[in-house]
Amino acid sequence: MEKTKAKLKPHYVDNKKFLQAMVEHRLKCQKAEDKKRKKPEVTNYIGECFLKIANHLSYRPNFINYTYRDDMISDGIENCLQYMRNFNPEKSNNPFAYFTQIIYYAFIRRIQKEKKQQDVKAKLIANSGSEMMLDTLVGDDAQYKSQMLEFLQKNVKESDPAEPKKTKKKKK
Repeated sequence: MEKTKAKLKPHYVDNKKFLQAMVEHRLKCQKAEDKKRKKPEVTNYIGECFLKIANHLSYRPNFINYTYRDDMISDGIENCLQYMRNFNPEKSNNPFAYFTQIIYYAFIRRIQKEKKQQDVKAKLIANSGSEMMLDTLVGDDAQYKSQMLEFLQKNVKESDPAEPKKTKKKKK
């Protein structure tokens, strides 16, 4: 009986072991709460699982090309730590899927936040008088002034939410 590559290659997070670690951590937290003590620290294994899930998710095609991927990963891990108490092993025995969803939505929120920042920067450039900024160019750089001005104006128009975007019509 020949095994396929997928069967031979272990998953980067063992879901059964991860579930066991989450159950143990939950029990420790409940005991600490009953005794009115400080909650125990998250184990290294659970932290490693969060990091592995976030890193692997960041390599998906819809997340890989962002320059702020490290921020996305950090946000994902932070959200996992923040909401890990909400994971209930009685309702689900799949912590991998639960935390992957948390990280996924953390990534989406970071992308939206960065997009808003880019829009603000573009509007600041537009409102600060890019022509005046480009007037300082002299000599050989002056020939690129009009090209640069057109580029800035085009990008500001594209990022302006009030401005309707032109959509390409499909050819039949």
